[in-house]
Amino acid sequence: MAIRRKDTVLFEKPPVIAAWAAAGGKKESEGPLAAGFDFLTEDASFPDEACANWEQAESYLQQKAAELCLRKAGISRKEVDLALAGDLQAQCTASNYTMRALGIPFAGVYGACSTMAETLCLAASLAATGIAHQVLALTSSHFCAAERQFRTPLDYGAKRTTTAQWTATAAGACLLRSPGQPGARVLSVTFGRVQDYAVHDINNMGAAMMPAAASTLLRYFAATGTQPSDFDAIFTGDLGEVGSGLLREQMEREGVPLPNHRDCGCLLYDVAAQNVQAGGSGAGCSAAVLCAHILPHLQNGRYHRVLFVATGALMSQTTFLQGESIPGIAHCVELAGEGTE
Repeated sequence: MAIRRKDTVLFEKPPVIAAWAAAGGKKESEGPLAAGFDFLTEDASFPDEACANWEQAESYLQQKAAELCLRKAGISRKEVDLALAGDLQAQCTASNYTMRALGIPFAGVYGACSTMAETLCLAASLAATGIAHQVLALTSSHFCAAERQFRTPLDYGAKRTTTAQWTATAAGACLLRSPGQPGARVLSVTFGRVQDYAVHDINNMGAAMMPAAASTLLRYFAATGTQPSDFDAIFTGDLGEVGSGLLREQMEREGVPLPNHRDCGCLLYDVAAQNVQAGGSGAGCSAAVLCAHILPHLQNGRYHRVLFVATGALMSQTTFLQGESIPGIAHCVELAGEGTE
């Protein structure tokens, strides 16, 4: 059913992403991908849903994405074998409370901003082997919850640096099914290795995560014998403008230029017009771009084969205050449209 080549697992009979949904907030509704979202709100505090704080609001947003995904798949919660979910809150709190509401068998996953790719890697592996036939993979982030946890409360009015990125208020959910069914095919997954190049600046996540993106891409290309030109696009997330520039420079030095590279952090927002500094970030950023842009274009034939390489900065609020450097990781998912050879 699967072949292991170094860090990459290639599926002889690929599992599929049968349905997906993206949910977002006000800034996402003003961005270039707004039309691809399944749900958008002007008020991501969700007062009408009795959310008492930003953390509860994020959980509601994630729950919304999950419910819309299942509705599009035409199944009930009871038909899901397992949910793999994560977020940026301590102990994956948003996901925990989402699953309290949904009542689905649940395994929490934490990979910071790489969580969407990590859940897809795990879900595809389970679906391909028949351990689970219908697996929900989802994640989220919320600007206000993340700023309070990792930087400073919004009321402080702290100035943002030019290298900083805007944490997306967004969630994405995918339903994976066993091979042979309709949907975007997961051809392979590559689990990343932690990279640490001694970046300490919490306002420069792109520089901290870039080495992991380069490492995973190089390992993937070496394991599969492919090259960038074999893909319509190679999506990273979320390096932003700073990290994306560094990645292109690094891959040029490695002799593997990426002319078809695009970054989720640069796609979700209009960087020049929306005051997001170096672009978007957060676990919900790449998840939303996957569900609002990449998967729909695999479905309609604009893309035939892509790489989705989500990156994560693995620090915590405690390690940052202790002066630790910021390790990064990146996981890669190879996707193809239905019927693509």
